[in-house]
Amino acid sequence: MTEVAPAIVWFRDDLRLSDNPALDAAACRDRPLVCVYVHDSKPGGRRLGGAAQWWLHGALAALEAALAAYGGRLTILHGGEEPSLVPLAIACQASAVFWNRRYDEAGRQVDERVAAALAGQGIEVGTFIGHLLREPWEVTNRAGAPFRIFTAYWRAACQRDAPATPLPVPQSLRFHGLRENSAIRPVALASLRLEPHGPDWAGGLRADWKPGEAAGQACLEAFIAGGIDGYGIGRDRPDRPATSRLSPYLRFGHVSARQVWHAVAAAQEAGRAKAEDVLKFLAELGWREFCYHLLLHQPDMAQRNLQSRFDAMPWRDDPAALHAWQRGRTGYPIVDAGMRQLWATGWMHNRVRMIVASFLVKHLLIDWRHGEAWFWDTLVDADPANNPANWQWVAGSGTDAAPYFRIFNPILQGEKFDPDGAYVKHWLPELRLMPTAFVHKPWSAPRDVLAMAGLRLGTDYPHPIVDHAAARARAMQAWRSTEAS
Repeated sequence: MTEVAPAIVWFRDDLRLSDNPALDAAACRDRPLVCVYVHDSKPGGRRLGGAAQWWLHGALAALEAALAAYGGRLTILHGGEEPSLVPLAIACQASAVFWNRRYDEAGRQVDERVAAALAGQGIEVGTFIGHLLREPWEVTNRAGAPFRIFTAYWRAACQRDAPATPLPVPQSLRFHGLRENSAIRPVALASLRLEPHGPDWAGGLRADWKPGEAAGQACLEAFIAGGIDGYGIGRDRPDRPATSRLSPYLRFGHVSARQVWHAVAAAQEAGRAKAEDVLKFLAELGWREFCYHLLLHQPDMAQRNLQSRFDAMPWRDDPAALHAWQRGRTGYPIVDAGMRQLWATGWMHNRVRMIVASFLVKHLLIDWRHGEAWFWDTLVDADPANNPANWQWVAGSGTDAAPYFRIFNPILQGEKFDPDGAYVKHWLPELRLMPTAFVHKPWSAPRDVLAMAGLRLGTDYPHPIVDHAAARARAMQAWRSTEAS
């Protein structure tokens, strides 16, 4: 009996079974499936940072288990994507290969080459939108050009039809009994060495996160049940569990943007979420869409200022200050708490991300690219679009940027958004006995207060590495120099 030619589903940043258009299209062909993930240790694009690699290991393990529950397996290949996928398709005599589109330049170039090579072998190719609500090229201004300002982009996007209804897991999944041969050499997940090896720095990540589709869906459900109420105001409070924490699950595709959109909209329709909270949250999802809109049209935005006048910015080369910032030793508690949360858990509250980024770029006058690279290596949700776009927004060099002269005062930011100092005291236990009046500026406390708190400035906790007023004046002078150039 002739074996039915299989269809290949190529998983990338869509590590889930539900609302996976590529998987759904393959299953609808009523052909046995080969589910594959190709790990390229030397990609043409940007290699994943350490925290994201840790997450990817857990994500692939979860996908392996999910497929096994349906009687299938995940075939993991190690090597270049094109020289791995095309021989696989030929060797198993695949009738078609399906994948969900990606939008970084290197990834798109690989996809084009793979599609051409497969077509040359007479193998059908099907690609779909699975990572975003809308394709980045779909929303344009009246002249047909890309948007540069988020508010205008989001206004235009919201005038379009609502995102399509999410797809369920296909009712029928059957799998191809892939036989190994010289062209097909699957590897074990452990052989990719994505987890840390000596020392093991991921203990905090394991304690805080569980990768995978089931965990992502549980996170979304928990947010709808208890987090979205009051989101519009609470989202700026790092001392409260008032954000969704969905970012890494979206980054690796454990939940889709469409699933999130429709779950939030359904909560509003059912009276479980207020309109103002829903609109604010969906705008955050819209910002993610806008970042991909920028990435499509500005593919090098992790390296290049989107406003060229910032090329003249007199950045400082200060390794000691950069190291103090990275390790949470700047002497400004809200900054240090955020950086220590990042180091421990691979994640940081969004308001604090803005504060620490502003501090690096404006107080320390260090090039935003150093901060972007540090976040890329330490964030579990490090995203090729969001990460550079957010850094350029804070730096003032982006297309839709906060003005450079908007310089966050880290003391006032801490007092406003962490008024009792609970967030700071959690991540800086050396300040746990500081009175609220001084927790965001311990250097201003009288000696007797410091003594009662058991705090020795300069020993237990550093003095500020830069004076706020002086740093602000220096930043403004540097910005004016770019205006004059």
